[in-house]
Amino acid sequence: MSRLSPLDAGFLLAESRETPMHVGGLYLFSLPEGADEQEHLQDVLAILRSTRDYRRPFGHRLKTTALGAAGPSHWVEDEQLDPEYHVRHSALPRPGRYRELFALTSRLHQTLLDRHRPLWEVYVVEGLEKRQFALYSKIHHAAIDGVGGVRLAQTILSPDPKERREHSPLSAEAYRRTHARDDDPSPPTDVELKAVAEVLKANFGVSKNLFAGLRRYARAWWKPSEDENLMTAWSRVPPTSFNTKITGARRFVAQSYALPRVRAVGKALGGTVNDVVLAMCGGALRRYLESRGELPDAPLTAMTPVSLRSKDDHGFGNAVGALTANLATHVADPVERFRLIKASMTDAKAMLREMGPKEILLFTQLTQAPPLLVGMLGLANRFPPYSTVISNVPGPRETVYWNGARLDGMYPVSAVFHGFALNITLLSNADQLDFGVIACRSSVPSCQRIIDHLEEALVELETVSGA
Repeated sequence: MSRLSPLDAGFLLAESRETPMHVGGLYLFSLPEGADEQEHLQDVLAILRSTRDYRRPFGHRLKTTALGAAGPSHWVEDEQLDPEYHVRHSALPRPGRYRELFALTSRLHQTLLDRHRPLWEVYVVEGLEKRQFALYSKIHHAAIDGVGGVRLAQTILSPDPKERREHSPLSAEAYRRTHARDDDPSPPTDVELKAVAEVLKANFGVSKNLFAGLRRYARAWWKPSEDENLMTAWSRVPPTSFNTKITGARRFVAQSYALPRVRAVGKALGGTVNDVVLAMCGGALRRYLESRGELPDAPLTAMTPVSLRSKDDHGFGNAVGALTANLATHVADPVERFRLIKASMTDAKAMLREMGPKEILLFTQLTQAPPLLVGMLGLANRFPPYSTVISNVPGPRETVYWNGARLDGMYPVSAVFHGFALNITLLSNADQLDFGVIACRSSVPSCQRIIDHLEEALVELETVSGA
């Protein structure tokens, strides 16, 4: 039996019919040359359903007290797990286009997971053009974060198209074969989080950096100035349609962009790939709001999660910190917009760089507690701490295969909730960046235009930088 951390439990408390708190992924594969589609898909289904020895938490369900999610919750082994319930076979009317695939993903992602069962589902989807098939998965955010989800997928992926792996990615066998360690590092315990003073005292040699970070964060929030680049929650967040109460309906769209293009812009402008990604998003959201006549004079901000997992940390649960980026949507000049975005991220990363992983997690708990609270109380639309969420997750660095099927796209499908009606998450995948955009269908109509605006913003940056 394993107890949920406060951060993991927070995703249970924030969940409602309008705000499902699971994260997902849409994986696009090309069938191996000469393979029979039906035989290959039946093999895929058999592999996913084959295990009886699941790694945590896929063979576990939630156990709560009479207080429900508000009380202590634990993962306990599910003795009656039904693989055919969790692994499902779907089909699009042939010839299925990406538009229909995204519509199906939108519908699947907007339904709640059954809390009486292990909190995950996987769908194998056939009927696509060009001998492709898709795999959509969703897992509750209380059980996994974005980096953990990518590393889970990589247990079945190989750079060798001839390699065959017969174990399910959800199995303990896949975990043992991929990671030569038995212990799962855990985030700070309840005692650590409740007794902040004791944590600071016990780690005084380094905790002065945490103190300094909190002091600077509070100063930037309390008395923001024109010269301050560090952005915080509630840093002059302007009201937009992204910060409204949402319904349970979702709209998901996805697109890939060539990584060399993005890298060339970053090099030309003296920034990182992530700086360019944020500039693309800032330019795209500026265009979207401008087209709707609601572009505010103040800049939009984005909460950007930062993974705290080491390369050999393959545990479950969440291990993330958070930064706030200035998207500079109020600036028409793309070069100046890029400069402001880079400055806000440089200052935020410099503040975290002085802390260790547990200090950053504690810092995140302290600084993000108010935003989480207003979200759970349904007040984020009235007091939005950020304009949106933009997350950049590292993925495979080379072309990879699953039993000969080439991975063509790896699109994140994240969560939105009251006050955060739009989420943009991307994965690096070999020589491309795979963007997944999900939004409340009512609050952010025609969100598919954001994909076009991302391309327009990238072209604009290429033009002004000479890349």
